[in-house]
Amino acid sequence: MFKIGDYVVCGNKGVCVVENIAALEISGVDKERQYYILKPKYQSGSTVYVPVDSPRDSMRHVLEKEEAQRLIAAIPEIPLLSITNEKLSEQTYRECLRTGSCEEWVRILKTICLRKEKRLKAGRKVTAVDAKYFRMAEDSLYGELAVALDMNRKELEEYIAGEVEGKVALS
Repeated sequence: MFKIGDYVVCGNKGVCVVENIAALEISGVDKERQYYILKPKYQSGSTVYVPVDSPRDSMRHVLEKEEAQRLIAAIPEIPLLSITNEKLSEQTYRECLRTGSCEEWVRILKTICLRKEKRLKAGRKVTAVDAKYFRMAEDSLYGELAVALDMNRKELEEYIAGEVEGKVALS
């Protein structure tokens, strides 16, 4: 399914490049089993090993450029998360992150932005949980979109702001 050189999204490791597909020479590991050997793009010095025969939901291809552009264009229409119980907000964020879906990451970011705005207006600080999951969703989303659109993070942030502001201004 994946080839050497492919960019993939792998769980909480984010964007990785498939460096090799091989059996591992590690004691206690089945020498016949093939693994994807992944190098995370944004975590230097790290290596991830994923069995080739593992469930397909543990890894997926990075969005294509056109898919990334469509997602960014759709940001204003993507709905917020419904958090009815404050004590369950972390669970809701965690479940959304676990999906590996860019749209779910956008939902987290939009929801936390609105919550932050409301809290600051009320003279309260942003919660540690919101800050933590905002950073995680932002890193996941921006990491993938930067690869898909062949931009660095700063360029990507400016591009998204311009695209979203243009859509909101037209509404």
